[in-house]
Amino acid sequence: MLTTSTRVLRLLSLLQARGEWSGRDLGERLEVDVRTLRRDVDRLRDLGYAIDSSSGVGGGYRLGRGTTTPPLLLDDDEAVAVAVALAASAGSNGPAEEVAVAVLAKLNQVLPPRARRKLGAIEAATLALPDGRPRIDFRVLATLAGACRDTLEARFSYLDSRGAPSRRTVEPLRLVHARMRWYLVARDVDRDDFRTFRVDRIASREVDVTSRRFVPREPPGGIAAYAARALVSAPYSFRARLLLVGAVDELAAKIPTWIGTLEARSPRRTILTVGADTEAALAALILHADVDFELLDPPELAPALEAAAQRLLTGARGVVRVVGRPRL
Repeated sequence: MLTTSTRVLRLLSLLQARGEWSGRDLGERLEVDVRTLRRDVDRLRDLGYAIDSSSGVGGGYRLGRGTTTPPLLLDDDEAVAVAVALAASAGSNGPAEEVAVAVLAKLNQVLPPRARRKLGAIEAATLALPDGRPRIDFRVLATLAGACRDTLEARFSYLDSRGAPSRRTVEPLRLVHARMRWYLVARDVDRDDFRTFRVDRIASREVDVTSRRFVPREPPGGIAAYAARALVSAPYSFRARLLLVGAVDELAAKIPTWIGTLEARSPRRTILTVGADTEAALAALILHADVDFELLDPPELAPALEAAAQRLLTGARGVVRVVGRPRL
């Protein structure tokens, strides 16, 4: 005979697996009488599950739609499928990415070992075509998200921009997705200062979340502003300062923070600072800002910007000639 709690979970699993059950079928599956079945259904209703019931011939029970979202019971295959979908969404650079990472962190916390093995097998057998983005183990992403949520200290091995390894102990604050990459904003305990870490440079599967809790402290100006400054001040190969027409607040409403930082030069003039690993990437960021500008420095960047502009112009004119050419 199953215990009451085990039987109620089994009942929930049966209701989620099929649209409708007769009372007799449920009673036989759970090996209980009609009265016990009704009590178990009432227990699920008390937990927030909307369960519709009907009497008479052909009557039975089915899971309905309630006003709140109750806990969802998943088997191993379903949990693995959800984790794979969340991992794909987490790298989509879309509006649901932060939610996907948060849910992935919750799911990663409760997956049993057998489900983790299935997930590992899927990851090993999956080939991702190159798209310019660094590959990230989404379990590392989920572990870091959980550490941010639970304010738990974390340790990991990290490679800097020159490939030099180091061991870091951090107080993780927030994950940030920008420029097709994931970054961790944290306070470096040993250096007693705030840092941003590229998640793809964290040694895969070596994130150790400790049991030590911390009181979160934010960098001056807030996490978002700090992350935006860090992206620009990172050791990029190329950096540019542009003069824009307009007030800082006005331009900040149009230019995403991940493009660069804005600094007031006068009430109607603003400096935009951007950085990138290549001249082409720098030109793409400037183009994405979608504003008129004057290049302040470095002047050596001007030929690269002119070449990029000429390439766009030539391509656009070529498309017009092809479209307008009569067919032979």
